[in-house]
Amino acid sequence: MSESVTALQHTLAPLLKPVSWLYGGLMQVRADLYRRGLLPRWEAPVLTVSVGNIGWGGSGKTPLADWLLGWAENQGIPVALLTRGYRAKPVSLPYVVKPGALAEEAGDEPLMLACAHEKAVVVVDPDRTRAGKMVMKNFKPELIILDDGFQHMAVQRHLNLVLLKPEDVRGGWNSIIPAGTWREPVAALERADAFLLKIGPKGFAALKPYIEHRLERFNKPVFSFQIMPTGLRKVLGGETARDFGGGQYLLVTGVGDPAQVKATAMAYFGYAPLKHMVFRDHHFYTKHDVLEISETARKLGCRAILCTPKDAVKFGAMSTNEFWQFDLRLEFGPSTIGVDTPFSTWWDRRYDAFNLRREDRAAYEAEFRGRSWPEKKTSANGDTEND
Repeated sequence: MSESVTALQHTLAPLLKPVSWLYGGLMQVRADLYRRGLLPRWEAPVLTVSVGNIGWGGSGKTPLADWLLGWAENQGIPVALLTRGYRAKPVSLPYVVKPGALAEEAGDEPLMLACAHEKAVVVVDPDRTRAGKMVMKNFKPELIILDDGFQHMAVQRHLNLVLLKPEDVRGGWNSIIPAGTWREPVAALERADAFLLKIGPKGFAALKPYIEHRLERFNKPVFSFQIMPTGLRKVLGGETARDFGGGQYLLVTGVGDPAQVKATAMAYFGYAPLKHMVFRDHHFYTKHDVLEISETARKLGCRAILCTPKDAVKFGAMSTNEFWQFDLRLEFGPSTIGVDTPFSTWWDRRYDAFNLRREDRAAYEAEFRGRSWPEKKTSANGDTEND
């Protein structure tokens, strides 16, 4: 979401809030109908995990889905990811994404994930019930990931992972569209099994008062994570490098949070790009775009053009030798459970719990729910304090 849209929302907030209340009320009624079983839901016979958010993009859903796919591959677990495929135009539905697919057909994020995880089954279909039935019949996965699935309640899930941006727990709290960025009112967070904040350890510590005030009531663990560049890779040929040797570079992005990408690039190189060309999120690049980008770099004297992996799959063979992408790694940080219990540890335990016998799993879940937040003990004067 662009900063100009956010500024416009703030300006028009008094006029937009009544519409937000109406929209939020309708979403709450819809969720209640699903909860009561009055709207149909399909449940897969395997662990189904939703990776979603309460607000608009930029929260890190795709990097987390990428990490889960990699985890499953490392464990030898057959896995499928079901996604709407925003702006995708597949020739038929459900559409199984292959690494050689066209970005316009598959969508940029599904194609990026399919290229990175060739053993995984990545399926594009707005009807995820239909997609889920197809993958169970034809591929028999042992784990299903619902991309951007928090509001897509037609498919039953066993875990709801809800991603948040720092602004979601600060000034943007419970600010519903169109006045804000939230898709649902705050009561929807009751459906979450865990919260994940895209923020570093220092930022997580600074947000602690907000986290406690806003999220402690749900008694669900809150984890932190950040997306870190580990190196550079040429879009054509895959040649790797550590940096540009101090040379100037042009940054090109078509993502939900371009400012965050620029900040990441500045932190990695130690200096800013000479220019940042911003395209809309999910933009499909044309040959004209590539010529314009290359000509801009030439005029500025930039020796390299840098983009994200999401952009790289759309440049593809149209790119030239100057196009590079970041290699990225998702790093988990501290949580409300403790410094020594990042999301990866919690996830291992939850996956194991699901595969226990049902009676054992119920006892395990009851014990684990009590460890979402540090225990509080009562002092001599009757106040409570954290251990």
